[in-house]
Amino acid sequence: MTTSEYATERETTEGRVFTVTGGDWDSISAGVDPLSNEKIVVNMGPQHPSTHGVLRLVLELEGETVTACRPVVGYLHTGIEKNLEYRNWTQGVTFVTRMDYLSNMSNEAGYCLAVEKLLGITDQITERATTIRVMFMELQRIASHLVWLATTGMELGAISMMLYGFREREYILDIFEETSGLRMNNAYIRPGGLAQDLPESAVRKIRDFLKYLPKRLKEYEAMLSDQVIWQRRTQGVAVLDVTGCLSLGVTGPVLRAAGLPWDLRKTMPYCGYETYEFDVPTATTADVWGRYLVRVAEIRESLKIVEQALDRLRPGPVWIADKKIAWPSQLALGLDGLGNSLEHVAKIMGQSMESLIHHFKLVTEGFRVPPGQVYVAIEHPRGELGVHAVSDGGTHPYRVHYREPSFVNLQAIPAMAEGALLADVIAGGASLDPVMGGCDR
Repeated sequence: MTTSEYATERETTEGRVFTVTGGDWDSISAGVDPLSNEKIVVNMGPQHPSTHGVLRLVLELEGETVTACRPVVGYLHTGIEKNLEYRNWTQGVTFVTRMDYLSNMSNEAGYCLAVEKLLGITDQITERATTIRVMFMELQRIASHLVWLATTGMELGAISMMLYGFREREYILDIFEETSGLRMNNAYIRPGGLAQDLPESAVRKIRDFLKYLPKRLKEYEAMLSDQVIWQRRTQGVAVLDVTGCLSLGVTGPVLRAAGLPWDLRKTMPYCGYETYEFDVPTATTADVWGRYLVRVAEIRESLKIVEQALDRLRPGPVWIADKKIAWPSQLALGLDGLGNSLEHVAKIMGQSMESLIHHFKLVTEGFRVPPGQVYVAIEHPRGELGVHAVSDGGTHPYRVHYREPSFVNLQAIPAMAEGALLADVIAGGASLDPVMGGCDR
């Protein structure tokens, strides 16, 4: 029997059970003699505001200088990937949307593109559905970057930015609510199309938002870019060059801030991104300042994409024609605000017994996906989001694994922190923009 140096174990009726203690805090701290050694071991988190209670950093310090950094994750683990194996393919959307809870639409889109590739229906997705997907992914990117501006501003002392960033994000959440009924965890993008069509009221809100946000962005740049304190807290801090990014697999704004214009929307297009006109912002400083500049520029580029998507939006269905896959999308609420209206139920039941049985089986059992495995990657607000989906031919996924950018990018913290000052650990970690819901899935 093998043993683990990281976890104690015991045999139970359910099999071998491991007790994971989390990090190597005891062995590190026990080896420090405070009388003869100036090294200090600091347990930062999991309550530190920079990590929102879900990331722990074990730091070794010599004075104010960090000599070693060990990130400890797992405090938010929800077992989403395992849960997917016990739900049908459509129900899986309601799980993946909760992973990176600041990028719901990206999580859903990556999953649905993978399922559609397994089904062989990628080319059958309607133009309207694809256009709305692009529009909502870009709105989600803007919302995510606004949260980054807000929280990073708070962590570096720019409290006003916290208020403004979340204020603007509310406009986008209003649009999501108008369309899907939910502000977060939308489950709006589904295999084969969308949960329901985009209402005209949401289109008007999007157009108003396109006029509103550019003015606000100029105010934020005037408030931050010209602020000496902001410059000193970000310029030359947490440097990670292209070589370091590529060695660690770091992607997204962090990689582009190091000078490499790698964006999957351009290099490996999906959802028709090759037909949109937009630039890939980069910087050359490879520090927190460069990541700030890149994210602000990306907000403007996303606004351009959203405007183009609105202009090319044409009437049409948002589901594929195959009724063996297309989820019922024209669902009207009952008088109590729950379930389906009596008129809708009567319509289904009045068509035919076969139609009613099909509706029941599609909703409860789900459709079957041919055996196989695929890998689909999209440009998530934090970098490359990859979905490896495996089917055994059943109505449930055999396995779905996410290549989640927050998890991959977090391993860059030691590279940025070691040799730097303790205060810069906060700025460097924040500049990675990790969301632990995606890391601990």
